[in-house]
Formats: sequence, structure tokens, C-alpha cells
Amino acid sequence: MTTVILLRHGRTTANTGGVLAGWTPGVQLDETGQAQVRAVGERLAKVPLAAVVSSPLERCRQTVGAVVAGRELEPQTDDRLGEAHYGDWTGRSIKELVKEPLWKVVQQHPSAAVFPGPEGEGLAQTQARAVAAVRAWNARLGPDAVWLACSHGDVIKAILADAFGLHLDFFQRIVVDPASISVVTYTETRPFVARINDTGGDVSALIPPPRKARRRKASSDAVVGGGAGAPA
Repeated sequence: MTTVILLRHGRTTANTGGVLAGWTPGVQLDETGQAQVRAVGERLAKVPLAAVVSSPLERCRQTVGAVVAGRELEPQTDDRLGEAHYGDWTGRSIKELVKEPLWKVVQQHPSAAVFPGPEGEGLAQTQARAVAAVRAWNARLGPDAVWLACSHGDVIKAILADAFGLHLDFFQRIVVDPASISVVTYTETRPFVARINDTGGDVSALIPPPRKARRRKASSDAVVGGGAGAPA
């Protein structure tokens, strides 16, 4: 089973300013965001990561810098984990955008939403590339790997919707806060969503058991009745 930790970047100046940053260069973490990523770096310090893969945008690269601090691990970037291409919406205030007719489509029927302008993409395209990235890294790193992907709110929500088997039109029901982690384990049969929007929980369950303790291949079956949970 390959486990991916989906980490949203910390809070930015655009988040607090109510601006849709998109691929705008130079958007950085604010003081709160910097504290958030230091905290998540400390939380994950004991989790052995096979790779750390980031959106190329600066706010994500700042975030993974805190995660790899003290590790002999070089972050890698993947454009497929980059923010949605919001096209002509990029850099505009949310207060302005809520008045656009497309806003209701994004909220109610996001699979049909295509952002305006030559640089805009559809949210369905965003989901397809992001899920493809996760699947490709899973295959590259192997079935025993735990790795981290640092990305953006809408991108992570789209990945989680796919893991849940939800139509993209339901992805707005998922909440992914700054510096939160969400965890998906991929098996031969299906993904299992282990946690969502976790901003402070214990992460010891993410540490794989010693190899000698892995007595048999992990099942991809769901436990009827819910099971006993992770070992205490």
C-alpha cells in the first residue's frame, strides 16, 4: 500500500487579503503561515518519507522547506500539483468574483467550470492532472512508500474527491485548511482516505511498522463493521 500525505501550503498574504492568487509569482507565507509550516514540520519529523513532492509555486516550496528541515531529502517539484489555472480570474478579489456568473457554476457544478482567458483551465482538467501525478508517484515510489505531496486547496480537494469515488461536483463539500494534512492509502483495489483536514492530530499511525512486523500482505478489503483502528 502506498500512502500519500497531502499537505496544503501555509496561510499566505493572498489568503488573508481575499485575493485568488492562482499562479501569481511571489505569493509568500505570512507570519501565521510560517508558524503553521514549522509546526507541521515538527509533527511529521518522525515520519519516514520516501519523497517530498511540491507544486512549483513559492508558497508550497516554502512549506516543504519546513518539512525537509533536518532530513537528507531533496524536495522535488511537479507542475501537475500546481494550483488550478484560474485564467483571467487570477489576482482578482473574491468579493469581485462572487458576482460573476461563473461563480455559481464553480460552486454548484464545478465539473463544468472552465476559467476564462487563454491561461484558464477547467476544474476537471485540474483534477485529472493532479490525480495522474499522485498515481505516477505511487508507481514510482512503490507499494511500501509513505510520501508527501504539497499542493493547494482546490487541488487537494479534487484528489480527495477522486479517492472517495465522489463526482467532482461534490468536491466543494470537502474542507482543506492551510497547513492541514489529508492522508490517502492506495491499494490494488481502492484508495482508503485515512484523514482529512488534520491540523493537529497525532501522526504516529503514519509511521510504517518494522519490516519484520509485516507478517502478511496488507489487505485491500474494507473491514466490515469498521475494525479496531490503528494499533495503540
